[in-house]
Amino acid sequence: MLLATLGLGALGVAAAPPLQRGLEAFLGGISGKDPTGLTGLLPNGGGFRYYSVTSSVPHKDAGNYRLTVSGMVDRPSTYTLPELRRLPQTRLVRDVQCVTGWRVPDTPFEGVRLSDLLDAAGVHPSAKAVRFTCFDGAYTESLTLEQARRADVLVAHRMQDKPIGHNHGGPVRLYVAPMYFYKSAKWLSGVEVTDRVRPGFWEERGYDVDGWVGRSNGRDDVPTT
Repeated sequence: MLLATLGLGALGVAAAPPLQRGLEAFLGGISGKDPTGLTGLLPNGGGFRYYSVTSSVPHKDAGNYRLTVSGMVDRPSTYTLPELRRLPQTRLVRDVQCVTGWRVPDTPFEGVRLSDLLDAAGVHPSAKAVRFTCFDGAYTESLTLEQARRADVLVAHRMQDKPIGHNHGGPVRLYVAPMYFYKSAKWLSGVEVTDRVRPGFWEERGYDVDGWVGRSNGRDDVPTT
């Protein structure tokens, strides 16, 4: 039922707000109560909601979290959470936009620029893309190498000026500021440099590979910079 519910949210930007209201009404029923408990998974104007494509996700912390950088690089690396915190940090404050229509304005994220980790690893000249894996064991994402090197793409460990909690994808998640939030993979565990873009979890289910805010799902607005 969880995957079915999340799948309904993937129908597109234009239909998302009425779809969400209809789904909330369906789950809540005439009484205004939700016997399924599933409306807690849906976002509203107050902020974020918990999303997962698996039934459970292991918890990681500063003691056992590891991020690997591998693939088409000269110097494969593994980072602990304290090591990531000691690297030069970037703080961004942008609106978070979900492809289903909800938005959380002026949300701070802080972490290491992905480009810094790629430079430290020494990317091969023939590399074209970056693939991201997550410790939930299921979610994946991809960016072109050009996209991954943008200054507004972070390996983030802080959100809303505090450590990223488990429900928000912590202790470390990807943050791709100019794209819809499905591109910002939660529970990040692997950064693999590859020779081509490999569609991620939701792209395999119909989402756009290039998820620019305002220019996805057939729209042609100028993306946020």
